[in-house]
Amino acid sequence: MKFLRKNLIFIILLAVAGIAVAVPNVRNYIQEQFIPVATVQEAVTVDDADYDVKLKGINTTSTNLKNFKGKKLVFLNFWGTWCKPCREEWPSIQKLYDSKKDDMDFVLIAMMDKEEDVRKFLQENNYTVPVYIAESPINGKILPKVFPTTFILDSNGRILQRETATKDWNTEAVHSFIDKFIPAKK
Repeated sequence: MKFLRKNLIFIILLAVAGIAVAVPNVRNYIQEQFIPVATVQEAVTVDDADYDVKLKGINTTSTNLKNFKGKKLVFLNFWGTWCKPCREEWPSIQKLYDSKKDDMDFVLIAMMDKEEDVRKFLQENNYTVPVYIAESPINGKILPKVFPTTFILDSNGRILQRETATKDWNTEAVHSFIDKFIPAKK
């Protein structure tokens, strides 16, 4: 009993830390609230060579990823119709797109997918977020290892946020985070 009373605070702190690490939403909330952005992503910048990805537009014009650098924030998401967690986050991405499309560019790249499957998925769900299929290799710092993988990049290619799991992209915390990096409108 003495041991328990003596170490109660330590045990409680250990339990709270365990929950914060184990539960993704708690971990993300703590990260967003208390850890500066540059520290979170160690101020990693995507190289110009990594931006050179030829993109075939599915519901938009074909382009190259490098055409998005130097203009606005970029919401870069790697997903697939075959990926259940990817499909789960789509409604929140569409809502984020609807509210932020004038302030940032959205580039969603379907991976390991057939074009007709992507078109069918977009049409069945009435999604309008710009979707592409990569026609050249994806390299370097943006090469996804899991799906979905999402980056929020500033206009210089600095990684402001990297998410390698399903996320609700239409929360107040996400909107506040993005708003920190959008220049004030005149």
